Amino acid sequence: QVQLVESGGGLVQPGGSLRLSCAASGSFSSMTAMGWYRQAPGKERKMVARIAARSTNYADSVKGRFTISRDIAKNTAYLQMNSLKPEDTAVYYCNGVITNTFGRSALFWGQGTQVTVSS
Repeated sequence: QVQLVESGGGLVQPGGSLRLSCAASGSFSSMTAMGWYRQAPGKERKMVARIAARSTNYADSVKGRFTISRDIAKNTAYLQMNSLKPEDTAVYYCNGVITNTFGRSALFWGQGTQVTVSS
């Protein structure tokens, strides 16, 4: 069974940094696009960053502060978050388009990791 597992969340002071990881496990053929989303209390889940092939895109609110990357060999995506602000506080989720060994693709989500930016 395919799973995406996030890690790296926690409590950080404003201006600090965190690096989130999203690792895919299980049996599958390939993983193409991956993305990071976040959901603050009482708000909708929103895209933070996405990566597909060699292209990336970011929400305006994180441009210049966050960087998405991936290690294809490790089936892992990363989100480096610098200059964190209190408004970055949210549960961060990763997702990925995964193709199984029968050639079928589906979107998978991780369980989320809490990021809290506070002094």
